[in-house]
Amino acid sequence: MAAPLIVSFWMRAAVTFIDTVYAALLGDAAVAAIGVVVPVEFLMIAVWVGLSTGLTSGLSRAMGARQGRWYAQYIRVTWRAIAVVAPGFTLMGIAIWFVAPHMGLEPDVASGLQVYGSVLVIGSAFTTFWSIVPDSQVKAHQDTRSTMWAGIWTNAINVILNTIFLFVFHWGLFGIALSTVLGRIGGLVYALVKARELEQRREAAEMTPLTDEDPRATWTILGLAIPSSLTFALMALETAILNGLLARRGDATESIAAYSIYYRITLFALQPVIACAVALLPYSAKRWSSGDLAGIRRGLVQTHIATAIYAIVIVAPLSWFSAPWLATKLAESPLTAEYAIFALRTVPLACLFGATFLLVRPIFEARGDGRPGLVMATVRYGVLMLPLAWGGMEWAVQRGHAAIDGMIVGLLIASAIASLTFYAWLHRTLRLEL
Repeated sequence: MAAPLIVSFWMRAAVTFIDTVYAALLGDAAVAAIGVVVPVEFLMIAVWVGLSTGLTSGLSRAMGARQGRWYAQYIRVTWRAIAVVAPGFTLMGIAIWFVAPHMGLEPDVASGLQVYGSVLVIGSAFTTFWSIVPDSQVKAHQDTRSTMWAGIWTNAINVILNTIFLFVFHWGLFGIALSTVLGRIGGLVYALVKARELEQRREAAEMTPLTDEDPRATWTILGLAIPSSLTFALMALETAILNGLLARRGDATESIAAYSIYYRITLFALQPVIACAVALLPYSAKRWSSGDLAGIRRGLVQTHIATAIYAIVIVAPLSWFSAPWLATKLAESPLTAEYAIFALRTVPLACLFGATFLLVRPIFEARGDGRPGLVMATVRYGVLMLPLAWGGMEWAVQRGHAAIDGMIVGLLIASAIASLTFYAWLHRTLRLEL
């Protein structure tokens, strides 16, 4: 289940990474403008992941219990939620245009943020959330290959249109944002077609005959969706705070651009870990219900080993040796490249330290409990992040290093502490269940 998801998530992460690659051709101000949009993008991802988690879980349980009416109820609840959040993000995209000039950014960064942020958020508000239902239906049928192909189509269209809009039409950041929006439409169309085929097969085979309704259908979806969304929203808050800390430094544009490059590469490198975490949700749910706690432990240990090998054997050498080349290609100024090189060489540590946090959360969610994930996200992003990042910046400056270097080190320490604490919580829970 995880293998096609790894490809799919890599393709989806590559969409925004490709935006950074093309923006690098326009200069550091364009890369920094894209970096400032990251918190809003992550907030959209937060809501998407939350609703998708709740709906996928609900549809899977409905199919397993052959509860046809439950299945239809969960889809209706999700569409109602989409009808609320999609217009909300549209308004947020409009607000970016008016707020950007007053954020204390340099003029060229602020103007780039106006164009890229408004087009991307307004355009993605509907295409992104419309994909929740077909994507969840496909996952409930355990057809992760279709999820993979939707991501491939999205990325392929994005690359083609980015090239046309930038080099033929010379639309700059507007073209980069528009190509991303149109690419997501391509992936959405593919997902809709595959979901329809699977649904027709389900109905023809009477896999879910009509039964009693779920009296708590709304809570079935939102009970997992809300904690999961809030968890990712805290991640978005982290990026916004870090951009704010960097914006107050003398080398603000270079630092924000370097952090944007680091963030995109790290997110891209984490996709196999995230894919394993997504696969752990149905794997663990089945074993919680059967009382197979040894199976849960075995799955967690094996995914930890796999992700550690991936980080050490693949990510470490690639990030170390390719960091100078990547930084030079993605940065305009030598200072931005210098900052990015150090940050990129810490990517394998970000994968290692962050893997446990990502892998433990779905095991609790498989149990139907979203509270531990939200609590630990609050600890990680609401308690540890700011003092460690700020303290790291001050420590680095006092010793003649760049502030962003200390910030990255502080974030790695926060990630390690949160992961160890989260694992200890799960270990204690499993021991009590025995």
